[in-house]
Amino acid sequence: MALFLININVNVSGNSTRFFNVLAAPLAVIDGTTVLATTFLDDSGNAATAFPVVANGYYNLYINGVLQEGNSYTITATELTFNGVTGSISAGTPLVVEAVELVTVI
Repeated sequence: MALFLININVNVSGNSTRFFNVLAAPLAVIDGTTVLATTFLDDSGNAATAFPVVANGYYNLYINGVLQEGNSYTITATELTFNGVTGSISAGTPLVVEAVELVTVI
């Protein structure tokens, strides 16, 4: 039997959308604390109506520029929810939600 070489070429690209919220007041965080998507601005500075639903990708959350652990939050179209964490986030602290949708082309 002859040996055949198979070349599989898959291109993966990501589309990233970011949302920004600078807290106007301190936020006491306990398990289940939510922040509505409508309190964020999009990349263009417009009020967000919802976060995109990511079917093939991931979300990142940055608090004051620091990437947070993936299991410490969940994101839906309507809100950011903190999971299993407690603490306080000071007024003036920026929250950044990044939604990354991956696209593959064969």
